Amino acid sequence: MIQRAKRTANFKLVIVNGKAYVEKYQKSFQTRDVFTMWGILQLLRRYPGQVPDLELMFDCVDWPVISSNDYSGPNATAPPPLFRYCGDDNSLDIVFPDWSFWGWAEINIMPWEVLLKDLEEGNKRRRWIDRAPYAYWKGNPSVAATRQDLLKCNVSDQQDWNARVYAQDWLRESSEGYKQSDLASQCVDRYKIYIEGSAWSVSDKYILACDSVTLIVKPRYYDFFTRSLMPVHHYWPIKDDDKCRSIKFAVDWGNSHKQKAQAIGKAASKLIQEELKMDYVYDYMFHLLNEYAKLLQFKPTIPRKAIELCSEAMACQAQGTEKKFMMESMVKGPAVSNPCTMPPPYGPASLFAVLRRNANSIKQVETWEKKYWENQSKQS
Repeated sequence: MIQRAKRTANFKLVIVNGKAYVEKYQKSFQTRDVFTMWGILQLLRRYPGQVPDLELMFDCVDWPVISSNDYSGPNATAPPPLFRYCGDDNSLDIVFPDWSFWGWAEINIMPWEVLLKDLEEGNKRRRWIDRAPYAYWKGNPSVAATRQDLLKCNVSDQQDWNARVYAQDWLRESSEGYKQSDLASQCVDRYKIYIEGSAWSVSDKYILACDSVTLIVKPRYYDFFTRSLMPVHHYWPIKDDDKCRSIKFAVDWGNSHKQKAQAIGKAASKLIQEELKMDYVYDYMFHLLNEYAKLLQFKPTIPRKAIELCSEAMACQAQGTEKKFMMESMVKGPAVSNPCTMPPPYGPASLFAVLRRNANSIKQVETWEKKYWENQSKQS
């Protein structure tokens, strides 16, 4: 089963007796593979001797590839277990925290532990009520048609949809030292838009941490934490097929329900600060790998072509920003406490209740939005 996942994998990771070995198949985009391996090494430093022997395949590309349709029906084979950064309702890929938790060197985004403190400080610089009363987005529109569609919502001479959207020019940013992309200084708008790229986007955690109301354009994909977000409690849902009108209504609603809007922004940043701190990211990784290892029906052995991974060797070989981020995110020693205790899994009834509540909240917003536009057309 595991070998069948090799088709798109970037590397195979094997853990034997608390040591990590990797067999590389194909280089990932940028340093995604390097920082993913680095993150797993830090987990082993944090919980030495507690991560069981295992063997897994990892794919560093954005979108999931193990389609559940291919593995259903009476004669279906078992799906190959493949780890990656996101999934959707039609796929069976195993979702794992993305590389940026240990830093995204190519665009100068610091390791999460450091950045989370910066974002908390950035939030204090400007109160919600003093922020610009618009919805802000900045990113690369060329990776997805839905993002190009979002650009149509920008302010023009003819129309103001309450959105201020900017195309990010990464080449220019790189040459100017990333002065315009300091995330902690971007918490200056009351509303921030999250929209997927070619799949999910790592920007979700940075946007949600800002105290601003996050406007989430209806997503298809999820990463390892986003399914715990509740509409109208942690974020405001935006239609993907009528973005501009949906954004305009959201901003108008928030500006006329200021206390409720502030509470939504606060609930999201509280979730990110408290539930997505690095301690819990490691604990998620720990529990996921433990549960995965229980399913193995063979004893993992070190592959002939594999090389041993070692934090010190990786950090010594790295240069520039990569080295800086590795040093900043290196686990200094074993954790003083054990990993958190996993809560029991949802039963069907409790899971259905969560899904129903989320669907009802989105329906409620759509009803409000419909009434708003009906009133607007009556007035005009």
